[in-house]
Amino acid sequence: MNISDNVSKLRNYLEFRKYSENSIKSYCSNFTGFLVYFERNGITHPDRINSEMIIDFLKKINEPSTHSAYHSAIKIYYKKIAHIGIEKFKYIERPKRNKKLPIVLSQDEIQKMFSVCENLKHKTIFALLYACGLRVSELINLRWQNIDRSRMIINIIAGKGKKDRQVMLPKNIIPLLENYYREYKSKEFVFNGQNKSPQYSAKSVGEVVKQLANKAEINKRTYTHLIRHCTGTHLVENGTDINLIQKIFGHSSVKTTNIYTHISHNLISKINSPINNIDLYNNY
Repeated sequence: MNISDNVSKLRNYLEFRKYSENSIKSYCSNFTGFLVYFERNGITHPDRINSEMIIDFLKKINEPSTHSAYHSAIKIYYKKIAHIGIEKFKYIERPKRNKKLPIVLSQDEIQKMFSVCENLKHKTIFALLYACGLRVSELINLRWQNIDRSRMIINIIAGKGKKDRQVMLPKNIIPLLENYYREYKSKEFVFNGQNKSPQYSAKSVGEVVKQLANKAEINKRTYTHLIRHCTGTHLVENGTDINLIQKIFGHSSVKTTNIYTHISHNLISKINSPINNIDLYNNY
C-alpha cells in the first residue's frame, strides 16, 4: 500500500478546504495510523477495507475523543477523496462522548495567580486570556491592529472555524497593555516569540499558566484552555446573559455555552437540599 500517496491526497484536500495546519496534522496522523494498521494485516489498498473492518479497527480505540478523531479522518478520505464514504459509513456511528465537566478555578484562585506573577509579559498574557476568554491560538495570533480602544473591543480574526468575532476590552487591562508595549515594543503581533520569532508559541503560553498555578499553590489541574472555562463560568456567576457569552465566545450553539451554567458554584450552592428539612442532631 502506498501510504504516503493516500495521505498526501488527504492533505491536499484539507489544504484546499483551508483547514488549520494543526487540524491537517491531526487528520493526516490519524489516517496514517489507520493505513499502517491494515498494511500490517496484509491489506494493500484502502478500497479493500470494508465497513466491518473499519468498525473492528475503531472498536480497539477506547478514548471517545481519539475514536472520534480517527472516525473523522477516515470518513473524509472515503467520502471526499475515494468517493465511497456513504456506502462505507452508512452504519458506522461516532462513539458517545464522556460528559466531563472542567474543574474550574475560583476568582480567588485566579487572583492568587495574578498576585504571584512578577513578569510583565506573563501577566499581560494571563490577563488577556482571562479577561476575554481567548483560545490560545487567538492569543498568539493577536495583532495590535486588532485592539480597538475607541470602541473598547478586540477583533478576533479567523478564530476557530475561520470565524471572526468581537470580545470586550476591559478598561483595567489598558494600563497593563500600555506598560507592556513600552517595555517590549513588539511590532505586528502583540506577543513576540523568543529568538526573534514573530509570534509567541502555544507551548510557551501553556508553560506560563502552569508556572503561575504552581507558584500560587493551586492544587487543581490548570492548563491554558481551563482559563477560558473560568472566564465563561465567572461571567455566568456575575449575571452575564448566556446568549451574550455565546456570542463573545464564538460558540455555534448555546448548548456549548450552557456548560458554564452547569459548573457555576453560585447556581449550584444555592440549591436547597432536602436534607435541610431534616433534624440531623436530635440525638445530641
